[in-house]
Amino acid sequence: VAEFHLLSGAHPTTLESDRMTSHGDHALEVIVAERACERLLYEYARCIDRGDAADVAALFTDDAVWLADDIDMRGREAIRKAFNARQSVTRRQSRHVITNVLVDLTSSDEAQAVAYLVNYRHDSTTGTAEHPAPADHPKLVGDYHLEFRHVDGAWRIASLRFDVAFLRSRRG
Repeated sequence: VAEFHLLSGAHPTTLESDRMTSHGDHALEVIVAERACERLLYEYARCIDRGDAADVAALFTDDAVWLADDIDMRGREAIRKAFNARQSVTRRQSRHVITNVLVDLTSSDEAQAVAYLVNYRHDSTTGTAEHPAPADHPKLVGDYHLEFRHVDGAWRIASLRFDVAFLRSRRG
């Protein structure tokens, strides 16, 4: 009905106008929530690449789960501890390139997402990361599967699972 009125130039009734505004407000809330989750994923990648372990852990819920083939971290403190170890690797230059992010709000305080990761990584033999670091192709490419939860007024990562799709072969 609203589309007909808009296309025909007729003015919607007050009831129809209220319905359109309500629907528009809900759509905007969904877009804002989905964008907040997407931004959280980008911030996660930037924190890892900068080596900011405390900042990485703060992006997760207290009871978060981080899973990959050989990694099983449960809880924010376990995630912080693992990224503290990564932070101490000063020879590494990396970029976590996140793309094809698709976030779906599943409730007013929960969302799910999938995204691709292209990871460029170089470990210098000098002990200090090289800038720019040599790279002929990515270290790995894979899929992130995420769950987000809105907690205390902010979106946080509740679950992150990473599946490798392509892996650079080791060189002799």
